[in-house]
Amino acid sequence: MALKKKVASMVVDSKAQELSQLSSELHRNPELGSEEFKAHELLTNFLEKEGFTVERSYTGIETAFRATFGSGRPNVCVICEYDALPEIGHACGHNLIAEAGIAAGLGLKAILEPSDASKGTVIVMGTPAEETTGGKLNLIENGAFNDIDIAMMVHPFPLNIVQPDFICSATRIVTYTGKAAHAAAFPWEGVNALDAAVMAYTSISALRQQMKPTWKVHGIITNGGAKPNIIPEKAAMEYYIRAPTKTELVTLVEKVTSCFESAALATGCQVEINTPCADFLNIVHNPTLSDLYLKNLTELGEKSTEMISDSPVKASTDMGNVSHVVPSIHPIYAIGSGEMNHTREFTAVTNTPEAHTATLTAAKAMAHTCIDVLTTSGLLEKIKHEKQTTNVS
Repeated sequence: MALKKKVASMVVDSKAQELSQLSSELHRNPELGSEEFKAHELLTNFLEKEGFTVERSYTGIETAFRATFGSGRPNVCVICEYDALPEIGHACGHNLIAEAGIAAGLGLKAILEPSDASKGTVIVMGTPAEETTGGKLNLIENGAFNDIDIAMMVHPFPLNIVQPDFICSATRIVTYTGKAAHAAAFPWEGVNALDAAVMAYTSISALRQQMKPTWKVHGIITNGGAKPNIIPEKAAMEYYIRAPTKTELVTLVEKVTSCFESAALATGCQVEINTPCADFLNIVHNPTLSDLYLKNLTELGEKSTEMISDSPVKASTDMGNVSHVVPSIHPIYAIGSGEMNHTREFTAVTNTPEAHTATLTAAKAMAHTCIDVLTTSGLLEKIKHEKQTTNVS
């Protein structure tokens, strides 16, 4: 096993320059969720060139892909993301996530060829639109994870944490419809949709006094009317509602929905509440996979790694939904800067030599963890048993 891990690491190191170029190309050409056409072409062409069997537009999702090498079980999956954020580009570092997934895939392919190609399968899965509608949700629904035994990905961050606390998230699009009128001459003829949106916004702000510290609600007004001298007949809001578990999320969504509805009642507006995508679920980190990843990362020289964190990592990801159907891990890793995700400053540091070096170390740890599963008798059965007995409520 030690020799296989050494081979995997050597292959990753030998491809370091090409992997860095891939990541930098994604960084220079940020694309929003479900519009990652350049990224899809770049990554699938590279994987095909490296000897993977590539399925483009996988399961009918235009910018998803699946690249496979080997055969038989276990079937291990490393995941790539590559969508960017509006205006601030790769401020969440998905260019590095793609680099890490492909690097791990290359290392695993090397230990399966040629003699062990029938002793397991490595899949590099390309999952679009994590920042918006959650491409992994569609992939799950389409059966993309049905034949996968374990799944993993890593995410750049200011800290190294093996089991970060990603929580559940629900998105709601709220539209109020009133009646337009001249705001100066005949305001009594109008029904002000913006008033409803503002009232809902302030009601939710008041609700925060009675919210648990682990509950998070944040939103924006996306349409506040056309001109000041027209009573707004349309107003719209977008809200993210987050809680640690599915059960708590249901409770919080009900409370926030009451704020939306009561604002409509108070102003005489009609309200439409839409759910643009399925809810993101909390991450359920598999204990054995987490232990193995930490051990492998430590052996690679990372000393400042925590297993579980109470830090403010309270974001959400569609990888949570994957972890509810397949034994999974989603560690975060430091990229040599204290800058925080979703800022222009973080965008800048996701294309530095330090970030690429840290990414390849995390990729090696993923590859080594998968090698443990591929080569250790009985380990996969233990991991799957833990998946069946873990409380995910």
